Amino acid sequence: MSLGLPVHLVPHHVRRASAKAAHVVALVCILIASFAIVAIQAALPSRILWPALIAFAVMIAALWQLDRHRTPFYSAAYLAVGGTSLYWVSVVAMSEFPGANLSDNFILSMAKVALIMVGGAGVRTISAIAWSVAGFLVAGVTTFVAARQTDSVFLFDGTAFAALGLFVVLHTGLSYTRFRSRSAQPSLHRAARDEQLSSMRYRIEVKAAAVMHDTVLNHLAAIASARDGEIQQTLRDQIDRDLEVLVGEEWLLDVDGAPDQQTHVDWRTSPLFRVIEESRQLGLEVDVSGDVSAVSRLGLERATAVALAAKQCLVNVYRHAETDRAELVVYGSEREVSVMVIDTGKGFSEEETGSDRLGLRQSVRRRIENVGGTVQVWSTPGKGTSVMIRVPAMQATGATS
Repeated sequence: MSLGLPVHLVPHHVRRASAKAAHVVALVCILIASFAIVAIQAALPSRILWPALIAFAVMIAALWQLDRHRTPFYSAAYLAVGGTSLYWVSVVAMSEFPGANLSDNFILSMAKVALIMVGGAGVRTISAIAWSVAGFLVAGVTTFVAARQTDSVFLFDGTAFAALGLFVVLHTGLSYTRFRSRSAQPSLHRAARDEQLSSMRYRIEVKAAAVMHDTVLNHLAAIASARDGEIQQTLRDQIDRDLEVLVGEEWLLDVDGAPDQQTHVDWRTSPLFRVIEESRQLGLEVDVSGDVSAVSRLGLERATAVALAAKQCLVNVYRHAETDRAELVVYGSEREVSVMVIDTGKGFSEEETGSDRLGLRQSVRRRIENVGGTVQVWSTPGKGTSVMIRVPAMQATGATS
């Protein structure tokens, strides 16, 4: 099957290739016949065979025009010129060798095969076969007329007939292959579409789980752990903002994985900077160090993913580490950007974390993996936790693509 080309271009290229191949075969046959004439003329100088070379030269010119313009007009012209040339060659050969019964001679057979190859210019399989049959008939009629005119015996040419049969079989096979290819294309397109939908569905599910954990579950936990009385205005503002995002379905905008990767993100306007400020408003003291300008090497999608993953890490520190202090370190290189969140809290064992704890699993690991990054966690009970987030830099992505 020809799956490397768009479906609508496959038939055109296959027909063009088959026509070119048929014309090359025709040219080779004419040249072989011409060389044979030259060899016989050199061996038998008394025979006058050189006029046949003129006929073959005219036939080559007609074939060249047919190869340039594969139209019914030029196909008919090639048959007319080729038939006349074959008649002339037949008369010359039969006149110089009377009584030799040359109608199925090797030289004439090569010229007949060249006429049969006119079918390569056919647009469809049926027309290609019809033109080849016409070439076979023209070749047979011209040699028959030449044999009658020179009082020679006309013999059926098995070589020309075999060439016609091979041509018919070849084009029938190509037609069947194209039919099978066309019938398979809808199934392949459906499979590709189903795979794309499955991938998009998975991305939506992962993102929905992460967004649910980052917003609703975190807010419920914050409300549950808040003091009695009215909810703090800061928490109230965060809940309102997140509800607007959920209701407006803004979280679905980058699900297709095609955000503007070339959008540079500055530190002061970056999602990571906003996350740090929100964490500080909750009462968590966050010390920032390292090369904060490295976030400018991230595109918008990766910068957002890193920020939300870091936010979940800081939320975990605030809620579970029993400390009000955390450190966020930014590293950068030409190939990747790393963000490390460190605390000296009570630590934990990730293997012993309950299945209902989705923070590291959904909001951190899967979110970063979806943008081509990795997450490493080091935690020791009683000594603290360190989370290393690594994602490819925008320049590295462009260099490898």
